[in-house]
Amino acid sequence: MKYAKNILETIGETPLVKLNKLTEELPCLVLSKYETFNPGNSVKDRMALQMIEDAEADGRLKPGGTIIEGTSGNTGMGLALAAIVKGYKCIFVMADKQSKEKVDVLKAVGAEVVVCPTAVEPDDPRSYYSVSKRLSTEIPNSWYVNQYDNPSNAKAHYLSTGPEIWEQTEGKITHFVVGVGTGGTISGVGKYLKEKNPNIKVWGVDTYGSVFKKYHETGIFDENEIYPYVTEGIGEDILPQNVDFSIIDGFTKVTDKDAAVYTQRLAKEEGMFLGNSAGAAIKGVLQLKEHFKPEDVVVVLFHDHGSRYVGKMFNDEWMKEMGYID
Repeated sequence: MKYAKNILETIGETPLVKLNKLTEELPCLVLSKYETFNPGNSVKDRMALQMIEDAEADGRLKPGGTIIEGTSGNTGMGLALAAIVKGYKCIFVMADKQSKEKVDVLKAVGAEVVVCPTAVEPDDPRSYYSVSKRLSTEIPNSWYVNQYDNPSNAKAHYLSTGPEIWEQTEGKITHFVVGVGTGGTISGVGKYLKEKNPNIKVWGVDTYGSVFKKYHETGIFDENEIYPYVTEGIGEDILPQNVDFSIIDGFTKVTDKDAAVYTQRLAKEEGMFLGNSAGAAIKGVLQLKEHFKPEDVVVVLFHDHGSRYVGKMFNDEWMKEMGYID
């Protein structure tokens, strides 16, 4: 009989799905790496399991321990599923801009959730970075995951996501496009693909209010670039160690409005019920049109599921309040 021994064995081997209507104006083939097929409905399941297994192996995470992490929701879900199977407790710290659905989902799988203000500096004691670090020093037998600087994050994508994309495209991929937050996905996948073929272009999708694009182009960390934004899961007001800028060929920035509108369009025109960062990612692909030729194979990675955004991007009243639709 063929079956998985536990839910963690179903992580990975997600399908590539062709985009049709939204990409009609592009000359090339556009394929989505559809990560919602992971059991936690996001790409973050991959690195959550890798980070836990590596921490177990070197003794940072001990039996009966408590896993503590600052998360926009999806990493928390991946960590929570692994913690259930492996017997750990979880405390997740989230910014108050994240959707209510994300908080509720984490509580549904037994995690404790602490919510912090978004509009504070990263080193402010109230920020979700600071609170998660503090809790890890106060709670005995706890492990602070720190997905931003944890090398197991990018390692997961170097070992799984990258090889899957290479094999699924039979090595024909020419461009990889993905939203950048912690940097683990773009850096791990990009490293693997460029080792296979140095001519593959790796593009990051950034958001307005984030520092990545300007830093990549100028080497300047410009605090004037930083301001609160609505788009969830991509962009940062810090430079995570997992972002390997040497692997990235360029960034394109997508507005909050475009990210929200294209999240709806993916559902209504492609039948793809996806999260907010997918809207940003596909708009990013469209903005890069001039870089594509007819023979190109573009792979865009879609991070998470639309069920976490039904009160926001899939709620027309919310969209009207934000001024995103008439």
